Amino acid sequence: MFRQPLHDRGVIARYRAHLPVSATTPVVSLNEGSTPLIHSSRLSAKVGRGCEVYIKYEGLNPTGSFKDRGMTMAISKAAEAGKKAVICASTGNTSAAAAAYATRAGMECVVLLPAGKISAGKLAQAFVYGSKVVAIDGNFDDALNLVREIGARDEFEVVNSINPFRIEGQKTAAFEIIDELGDAPDIHILPVGNAGNITAYWKGYVEYHNLACSTKRPHMAGFQAAGSAPIFYGRVVTAPDTVATAIRIGNPASWDQAKAAIHDSAGSIDIVTDHEILEAQAWLAANEGIFVEPASAASVAGLLKALENRENAVPGPLQNMAPESTLVLTVTGHGLKDIDTPLKHRSFAPLTAAATTEAVLRTLGY
Repeated sequence: MFRQPLHDRGVIARYRAHLPVSATTPVVSLNEGSTPLIHSSRLSAKVGRGCEVYIKYEGLNPTGSFKDRGMTMAISKAAEAGKKAVICASTGNTSAAAAAYATRAGMECVVLLPAGKISAGKLAQAFVYGSKVVAIDGNFDDALNLVREIGARDEFEVVNSINPFRIEGQKTAAFEIIDELGDAPDIHILPVGNAGNITAYWKGYVEYHNLACSTKRPHMAGFQAAGSAPIFYGRVVTAPDTVATAIRIGNPASWDQAKAAIHDSAGSIDIVTDHEILEAQAWLAANEGIFVEPASAASVAGLLKALENRENAVPGPLQNMAPESTLVLTVTGHGLKDIDTPLKHRSFAPLTAAATTEAVLRTLGY
């Protein structure tokens, strides 16, 4: 019988002892997790004072985003419960992960998404993986409300982050960071949309700390897009608007849990503009060779914003950063998820030249 090595079998195999699975749980995996923790020399230099900055590059999961961590758990538990179909609302990444893992499990997948608000790359994934896609005349929050209603039927299992098994899978990213660094970072910065990720990371950090796998717990610093920042403003945003489609959410499902994570970690929540997000996306690609989708760049944009005007930053860990701190920034999805936005923002176009060596060199300025 073919046996995969342990490190190739995904987050359930790797962290089974810390997850709500049993010997009879049918594990549905695409070998997710073990994403690289990349040291960022240029961000470290920008922060200064002996601080070190690392990028947790979740875009290298099987479907290109961190959603795969939670989906392996959600689909595995749905299979254990005998479900034949799953349903989710999505701004793109959840639908891709749900469709891929449902296909892997032999289940039907139904996706509700806002019409005309999903990048072509993410929409293509949902179709190619074989899900049934329904575009609704409304935003993500409307889609999630419908999913809650439809998910009450016996036929479906809801696999949005309101499914607690999603959070269980996503917390494994915190385990990986501690395993690699040897301890928890001092500050963890990440984008906040539906708020499941900040909830999950904090859960993972707390659990590992309670097991004495780390000596400390990090301050959690979340950043929302300015046009879609309900937690920052303290109110539902009925018409969220941002180029960062993955965090274009006006009423996060994990709002209360995210607020608790920020409070309990002595962390902070702040906003970044679309311009800051797109500039950070371009900066990260051009300076560190890491291409992420716009929403992912909110963490980088947030750090750059805090560094540029530290005295006026939102009170919290980034304003009062201690020397020799370790910072981890989660970038949640691969840049190929949405190529139209950066191309439009930067007006990228190739140089042109005749098909001769002389013409090419002349175009290049040689």
